[in-house]
Parts: sequence; C-alpha cells; structure tokens
Amino acid sequence: MTETFAIAPAGSRPLWFLVPVGLILLTVLAVLFISLYGARGARFEVSAESLRLRGDFYGRAIPAHALRVAEARRINFETEPDLRLRWRTLGTGLPGYQAGWFRLKSGEKALVYLTDRSRAVHVPTTEGYSLILSPEHPDRFLASLRRLAGPARGSSAAR
Repeated sequence: MTETFAIAPAGSRPLWFLVPVGLILLTVLAVLFISLYGARGARFEVSAESLRLRGDFYGRAIPAHALRVAEARRINFETEPDLRLRWRTLGTGLPGYQAGWFRLKSGEKALVYLTDRSRAVHVPTTEGYSLILSPEHPDRFLASLRRLAGPARGSSAAR
C-alpha cells in the first residue's frame, strides 16, 4: 500500500520576490530591444542648424557651431590606435554595434554610433568630446557636413 503526501503549501510572501525579478528582466529585455532597434534604424541628419543623431538612448542634436568640421575625417583604427574605443562609460556594446559614451585610447571622451569600422568618421566638437560614427556613405556624409557648415564655420581659422 502506497500513501502519497502533497507538499505543504508555501505562503505567498516568498512569491513577492518574483515581482522585482520580473521587473528587472522586463527592463533588460526592453533595453535590449531598443538597442537592437537603434542599431538597425540609427541615422545622422545634417542640417545648417545641427547634426542630429537618431537611434537609441544616446541620440541628440549637436549644434552646427559646436562641430569642428574642418577636422572631421575618415579614420582607420589600425593606423590610428589612439582613436580606438577603450572604455564604455555609458552605452551599448553588442557585437557589430557600439553606441553611447566611450573613452578612447587617447583618453578623449566620445559619443559613438559605430557598426562598420571601415566606414568610421571622427568629428571633433567644441563641447569636450568627439563623435565617432559609421554612416553608410562616409564620404558623402563628410561632404554634406562641410557644405552645410559653410566656409566660415568649416575652417579652423574662423575659430
């Protein structure tokens, strides 16, 4: 003869532990989704007023007068190791997508939207940080920056 005994029911108090765990998991999933969406939909809008970075959490408008357009250029991380990303201070670091605030190997602070290192562009600003971006067409992006900045803002002699 076999007798079966059910486990004593747990109180509901220990189950409340699952509420914050569930909220944390939902938050992490939301951040991951927004980052992945930002990686696919990020874009850079150049206008006479500003360079607008659109994407995930780190998007913003940088006023045109704060861009040091004359110093903007394509970069090669192999020949310019000081521009390599060293520390992520507040950002996203997924394979093939880095976005947010980073410290470069040189110690410089940078706002980064980088997917393709072969298309990387470095744009210094007068705000104490640089931009490292990877637009789909880097040469057209740089030409657009220079054209819309005009001769006075585009040259470092005007500063």
